[in-house]
Amino acid sequence: MSIRPDSWIRQQALENQMIEPFVERQSAGGRISFGLSSYGYDARVAPDFKLFTNLESAVVDPKNFNQDSFVDRQTDVCVIPPNSFALARTVEYFRIPRDVLVICLGKSTYARCGIIVNVTPLEPEWEGHVTLEISNTTPLPARIYANEGICQFLFLKAEKPCEISYADRAGKYMGQTGVTLPKIA
Repeated sequence: MSIRPDSWIRQQALENQMIEPFVERQSAGGRISFGLSSYGYDARVAPDFKLFTNLESAVVDPKNFNQDSFVDRQTDVCVIPPNSFALARTVEYFRIPRDVLVICLGKSTYARCGIIVNVTPLEPEWEGHVTLEISNTTPLPARIYANEGICQFLFLKAEKPCEISYADRAGKYMGQTGVTLPKIA
């Protein structure tokens, strides 16, 4: 596998709608940067957040997820409480080629503030808005800015396409839009 450069990412985004909407150059201007970088794409966080709460004393269970575990917020600036967690999604919708695996890393601006962004790999032929897991590891409240950069996606191209893609096996998170909660197939 080899990492794909900006020229390949741009071509895939423009010709095959791999990333929509696509920002062709890094954009900052007083915001946390987003858009095409040298060997990746910095995605933005949408203004839809699910903040975990203990108001109902619910237990977090991935096999039987209780929606009382969180509160919804639609906001341009989301404040995550100390030592807490939120779910969000990317502004961008991704369509991954059959011979590509995508890895996501949090942006250093947030990492240096104790904010960790986790995303599982985007598998070959997966598509959708990416659900983001955002952890505030600090003892202080933390701000997350909607419509600004949150993480960077790295595109790894395989030597040949996989035998069975995410689409072939009808993966449970295929085509997700909005913030998607845990599912058991």
